[in-house]
Amino acid sequence: MSLINNIVSFIPEVKKPEQKKLGFKEKLIWSLLVLIAFYILSVVPLYGLGANSLSRFRELSIILGASFGSILSLGIGPIVTSSIVLQLLVGASIIKVDLSTDEGKSFFQNLQKLVTIFFILFEAIVYVMLGGLAPNPSLAGTPAYFSFQLILIIQLIIGGLLVLYMDQVISKWGFGSGVSLFIAAGVASEIFIRAFSPLNTLGQLAFGSGQPAVGAILVFFTSLLSGAPQAALIAIVGVIATLVVFVISVYAQAMKVEIPLSFGRVSGYGVRWPLNFLYTSNIPVILIAALLANIQLGTTFLEAKGIISSNAALSLAGWLSGPHIVTNILTGSFVWLDIIKALTYIIILALGSVVFSIFWVQTSGMDAANQAKQIRAAGLHIAGFRTDERILEKVLQRYIFPLTIMGGLFIGIIAASADLLGALSRGTGILLTVMIIYKLYEDIAKQHMVDMHPAMRKMMGG
Repeated sequence: MSLINNIVSFIPEVKKPEQKKLGFKEKLIWSLLVLIAFYILSVVPLYGLGANSLSRFRELSIILGASFGSILSLGIGPIVTSSIVLQLLVGASIIKVDLSTDEGKSFFQNLQKLVTIFFILFEAIVYVMLGGLAPNPSLAGTPAYFSFQLILIIQLIIGGLLVLYMDQVISKWGFGSGVSLFIAAGVASEIFIRAFSPLNTLGQLAFGSGQPAVGAILVFFTSLLSGAPQAALIAIVGVIATLVVFVISVYAQAMKVEIPLSFGRVSGYGVRWPLNFLYTSNIPVILIAALLANIQLGTTFLEAKGIISSNAALSLAGWLSGPHIVTNILTGSFVWLDIIKALTYIIILALGSVVFSIFWVQTSGMDAANQAKQIRAAGLHIAGFRTDERILEKVLQRYIFPLTIMGGLFIGIIAASADLLGALSRGTGILLTVMIIYKLYEDIAKQHMVDMHPAMRKMMGG
């Protein structure tokens, strides 16, 4: 443990603000600056790039907060992958860390930072050496080809480190986390483009080009005017599916169980301790989506090296992405195998979200034992029960474990359903964006309230 901490002490990190609570304007400015930097870097092309076989994975790149072919081609992949690996290792007790102590939490954070840097190096090498992002093929076999490979790897490493430190800036100086913000930014831009863009898939103005626009709303109206009801119906189904997922997600995000608590020393006064229905928020669906994205990218690299066939890679991608059921029905291309694929996809996302929900609760201090300690530290107890932490833990466990399971199932099923209905973005991405924006709204509202009413700062521990 001391060795890990000593190694991390030599790695630069973003300094925490000196004041305990940053003001609303400061947090907003830092968040906007990092977001602008992220958008700018995502369009900076890799120098020396000749072949980008990852460009076909646009939807996966959004989940990974990446822009394949740019300096941010790794996106948040290394950060999320390190979290997945550590969640599994800690959950399986292969790595034993006592996360109930400050020392254990500090060690876990330092270990995650080291593992993230390892995956930045590893993924940069894999992306280039296995041909996902490669120099000009005409240079193959020459010293220049190897030199350009090295240049590409260095650029990817720099981009991965930039994302790591931008995430730290957001976490310490802004609202929420960089991982969430980058995903939301990518999904929001994709939804806007796929809803309103007047361009076709070639980047040309659709009007007069002979090809339909990318924007579903424009396609809907132009198809109606031109007497193509089937195309109009397909376009509007995607918009409706997106709105339905949005509404359901907002409603579920607001659902919560409130446990009445009383102050131990002040009789007649109490508070309600909220436990959200989506107890682990968006973390599980981020992890399972990133895991599936990494599997699909991995099969692409194996296909490029001839280790597996193209048919096997396409088949696996089909089972891990799910068919667009409604679109297939409307176009007459529906087959009964689509039902099996759809059910398989729902099961994978739902069970994966449940598994990562359980692991996240155990490793992030959200379990009943840690919640009971927080409540006792605040001088609260459940009315009608003795002020015993063990009793409080048992009561909380009745709610926390079911909420962990049900919340994980819900987000997995909703995310899969949006994909199957053909929403304007990946269902996982839409769900994440709604939850991220909702949480961001709550954080901003709370911060704004504290700034407007300084007396609230004491009540919130400021």
